[in-house]
Amino acid sequence: MNTPTLRLLSLGAGVQSTTLALMACRGELPGLDGAVFADTGWEPPAVYEQVDRLETEFATAGIPLHRVSNGHLRKDSLDPEHRFVSIPYFTLAPEGTMIREEITEPDANGQLVIVGYRERLATRREREGIGRRQCTAEYKIAPINRAVRMLLGAPAPRYLRVPKGRYAEQWIGFSTDEPERVNDRRENKYTVKRFPLLELDMSRKDCERYLRRAGWGHTVKSSCIGCPHHRNDYWREMRDHRPDEWADAIAFDHAIRKGGASAKPLRGQAFLHRSCVPLELAPIDRVTRVEWKNRQLDLFDDYAPDLEDDTDDGPGCSPYGCTSGASVATPRRKAA
Repeated sequence: MNTPTLRLLSLGAGVQSTTLALMACRGELPGLDGAVFADTGWEPPAVYEQVDRLETEFATAGIPLHRVSNGHLRKDSLDPEHRFVSIPYFTLAPEGTMIREEITEPDANGQLVIVGYRERLATRREREGIGRRQCTAEYKIAPINRAVRMLLGAPAPRYLRVPKGRYAEQWIGFSTDEPERVNDRRENKYTVKRFPLLELDMSRKDCERYLRRAGWGHTVKSSCIGCPHHRNDYWREMRDHRPDEWADAIAFDHAIRKGGASAKPLRGQAFLHRSCVPLELAPIDRVTRVEWKNRQLDLFDDYAPDLEDDTDDGPGCSPYGCTSGASVATPRRKAA
């Protein structure tokens, strides 16, 4: 394959992509031609502050930052005139929901065969579910891909057809502790994925240490205020320290009880918290096993900051954080 036309960073403005951005701005990862930040319209104010700070760094380094959007996720979700927005709400089917089960018996060869069916009441756990997750594809990946096509020379106004032979190397900030999120599947002809943090063998903790050494300070997680995938510790921090965002999330939680406004009313109810109760009543003070593990590792890291670890600080929402696919072993190479 020939040399890429452009090298572009998919910027989520979280820990990993901020690390890649600063490395590129400081010449430690040379060759970056630009960065693209997809704005869902519902990021916490601290994320927008991070993007503003990074824009200053990019400007100093002569690297353009492109801010793109496909709408306002919160407003679109509650607008009955807008096309349905698929957010992974937690769902609870109504009481009295029945489950149909197969009745099996062994045949003459000892193989189980279906001989009939029976119905029974579903348990509370069996009534719980989760909706489809398309918000990242629609509000992150789609506007980024459109920007990439535009930068590669696709003609206005729709920017659909990239000139033959032109493609972008797309830097994605996945680290060594999240291999399940990584795939090198090529979704189109105009981008090729690259994972510089894997090439550098850097974990999320390595990125946090890098940011501290760089004098960057704390970097918040990039995700929508009302993302159903927030963990208890994230919800607690929001409740205790960001009351305006907490009130916003509670209001949205109540507004989506019957699902998205533009979809058919949900049979049952939808919630932001996995417990399927209203957010203000959800058991967010419960400390999960993952959180206890991270607390212990964070304390250990304070005393041994240069040792290796593979902790996961929970799901953020980088542009490619929600794509599915099998994990791949990405060959390490010099990040040039």
